[in-house]
Amino acid sequence: MPIKKLFDNMVFNWILITSIIVVMIVTNGFLAMKTIEDLSYTQNSLYNTGDVIVELDDLHNLVLMAETGQRGYLLTEQSEYLAPYENALSRLHDQLEDTKELRSEVPGQTIRIASLIVQVEDKISELKTTVELALADNEKSALKLVMQGTGRNIYIKFKEKIEEIKDLEVNYRNSLFLILSEVEREAKITFAISAITSTLLLLGLAFFARLNAKNELKHRQQLEHQNDVLVEKVAMRTKELTIYSDELARSNRELEDFAFVASHDLQEPLRKIRAFGDRLKNNYASALDEKGADYINRMSNAAERMATLINDLLEFSRISTRGKPFINISSQEVIESLLEDLEISIKESKATIILGDLPKINADPSQMHHLFLNLISNAIKFRQPGVCPVINVQYNQERIAQEQWHCFTVQDNGIGFDQAFANKIFMPFQRLHARTEYKGTGIGLAICRRIVERHGGNISATSAIGEGALFRIEIPVKNTLINLIGENTNA
Repeated sequence: MPIKKLFDNMVFNWILITSIIVVMIVTNGFLAMKTIEDLSYTQNSLYNTGDVIVELDDLHNLVLMAETGQRGYLLTEQSEYLAPYENALSRLHDQLEDTKELRSEVPGQTIRIASLIVQVEDKISELKTTVELALADNEKSALKLVMQGTGRNIYIKFKEKIEEIKDLEVNYRNSLFLILSEVEREAKITFAISAITSTLLLLGLAFFARLNAKNELKHRQQLEHQNDVLVEKVAMRTKELTIYSDELARSNRELEDFAFVASHDLQEPLRKIRAFGDRLKNNYASALDEKGADYINRMSNAAERMATLINDLLEFSRISTRGKPFINISSQEVIESLLEDLEISIKESKATIILGDLPKINADPSQMHHLFLNLISNAIKFRQPGVCPVINVQYNQERIAQEQWHCFTVQDNGIGFDQAFANKIFMPFQRLHARTEYKGTGIGLAICRRIVERHGGNISATSAIGEGALFRIEIPVKNTLINLIGENTNA
């Protein structure tokens, strides 16, 4: 009888403990779900009010851009001010559509936003009226209309309205932050309950854990043995990779030495050919007929092309072996500096260079300079007859294959090429045009591809004959590993 009572007491205790744990788990789950729902609702509200503020700021900025372009054109009568004006107007149309779709949780915001949209449309109408007058050679009427202050009054009301809406959104956002603080306090209570529940569960499972101790020890021993085997294999593989890396570095040094010696030995006879050709041209020009002079000119031009080709080949071979360590550089400053180098070509071709907002990246500065120099100079060189080149360099960051990538595009309005040759143009010595039409060795884009590949990226081209070309450069944002490999290769 006492044994049965003891057993009954044990059963009762286990039932009681189990019941308490179940009740606590259910309660904890309910509180956790409520906290998650409150947190989700508050976060969604914060995202929504943030979107409203961002969209309003974008709308405000576009109105300012359009008005700046309008005033610049009216004051200077220079057509380049129309570009930002027209760009802002085209973007304002899409921005207004986005603004109309805003759904604020603040009472009365829908009416205020609708009123704001009407003010923006009035401002656009005023801007278009003045610019159309100016384009019709009626600048005085346009300036007079501006000086009346109608546009300024519209802008003042627009700014007051947009500030009113933003202030209400900011106040609402602050109230949401207070709600978040309250949710955080409730979450702490929930976590405390969870800790208590976990403790009880651990105490209840301790007994069962002892029963599995032997099996756990056996499995641990097996895992330790497998781990030792794996460590040994990793050490062996690491040793093989180290040997391979050293061999690769030695091979690269030998190739570089060979390229240098070969280029030096090749350039020496070329220098003699050019020197004796110049002597023939200068000292014996009178003794040569027209055909002989033509032969000498052809010989000199061939020697010049050969020297350029050797230098390009040497540079092509040194992209990986002589590359500098990656550092944080401003791609904006790199391109602006190379535009100074191309100043004469840009003026002679009357080219227009459009630069977007370019980022700072981790890269080899000299190779980035060379990369964009080749692409922009090619866009100037391969231009359509009678058409001024327009070269547009833009950037955006994209997520590709679960990684963030820097994506640059260089687009021109040149002669273009058949898309069937999109891969061929990146091969060394591949030319799509005769040497007499366009100068070059056909290795510039091959160098571009080697530079991009050294940075762990990709380069591609999209084009059609007579419709210009678009070059797309993709470089991973996190290329620390690529940098380390480059330094080991240079060692």
